Formats: sequence, structure tokens, C-alpha cells
Amino acid sequence: MQSDQIEVLRHRMIEQQLKPMGIRDPLVLEAMETVPREAFVDEPYRSQAYDDTPLPIEAGQTISQPFIVAYMVQSLQLRGGEKVLEVGTGSGYAAAVLAEIAAEVVTIERIETLATSAKQRLTKLGYDNVHCVRGDGSKGWPQQAPYDAIVVSAGAPAVPETLKSQLAVDGRLIIPVGGRESHQQLLKVTRIHENEYLEETFADVRFVPLVGDQGWHGDS
Repeated sequence: MQSDQIEVLRHRMIEQQLKPMGIRDPLVLEAMETVPREAFVDEPYRSQAYDDTPLPIEAGQTISQPFIVAYMVQSLQLRGGEKVLEVGTGSGYAAAVLAEIAAEVVTIERIETLATSAKQRLTKLGYDNVHCVRGDGSKGWPQQAPYDAIVVSAGAPAVPETLKSQLAVDGRLIIPVGGRESHQQLLKVTRIHENEYLEETFADVRFVPLVGDQGWHGDS
């Protein structure tokens, strides 16, 4: 597919999918129009890169549909200059979108093949403000805490206390919470004071399970 055709499809995604579904933040819209989603999916699916649908990636995982990525990033209320933690790197697409807005992104992935390929992809695309690490995302990445925002791209049985504790005061955490194999609710957790948090429910969603010490146990 030619680069001009890809640009047309990317712009159409903004105008016909994201804006009509409530994505209004200009920073998010600009990021979504800048990041080449086709670079984050395998060759057989690149013609579908700007369809509003999840697509298969390595290790039996998926890249989320563009609207969900935009919606979660918009919910973080980024204004630029923030340090953000992403749990669940996947292909690296959401990390790239975050990196277009935030000053620094730490993204953590438990599956080695995904962590390796995402790092290579992001480096090739010039995202030098993204730090890819491998580990148990349910425990966050305390080495670089606190974070102004945390976004989790997998469903947890409950909000991990470890992630809440890594938020800066006034920081926001976006996370799907609910059943392992059923729909979850997207929650926004804001750290009001050192030991006080505000929880808000946004929408019904469905994500792969957050596997780890503070999430679901085991892959089966």
C-alpha cells in the first residue's frame, strides 16, 4: 500500500471513527494521526490497520482497536511533559501514541518476544522517549515511580495496590477491572492525597487478562 493511501486511511480513521465516537482531545487526535499503526501489525493485516478493530499480533495477543487506544489515552488527561507508565506493551502501538504527548513513557511487558519486538520497532521509528522493560506489569515499575499517569492494557480482578502506590498525587490510573474471561469495566483512579483515591467507572470493555502477582495467576 502506498504512503499516500495510508495517510488517507489514517485521516479517515480520525474523521469517521474517532471524532464521531467522542474523541475530542486535540493532542490525542494529533497523536493518532501521526503514529503509523500499520508499522505495529503483521504484514497480512496491514491493509486493515485503520479499521476500528483489534488485530492479531505475536504470542496470541492482539493490538487494541484504535478507538480504545484513543479513549484510554484521552481519559489520562495528558497535557504534555508527563511521565507515563504503560502496563502491557503488546506491539508498542499505544506506547507510541503516548510518546507523542508525554515527555517519558515506561512500558512493561511480561512476554519476552513481544517486549523484544516492540523495543526494536519503537527504536526504528525514533521513539527515544519510550523505555521498554520486561517484567510483571501487575507490580508496575517502582524504579521510576511516581508516575503522572498509568494505563493498563489488560483486565485485572481488582485495582492493584502496587499501581495505585506508584501514582503521583493528582496522577491518574486507567485500568479494566472485572472477570477474567468476561467483560470488564474501565476504571479511572485518581490519587487525591497520599492515602486517598477517587474511583470512577467509564465504560464496559473486554481485554485479555492481566497475568501476574497482583493480577490473575497463570496463563490458562
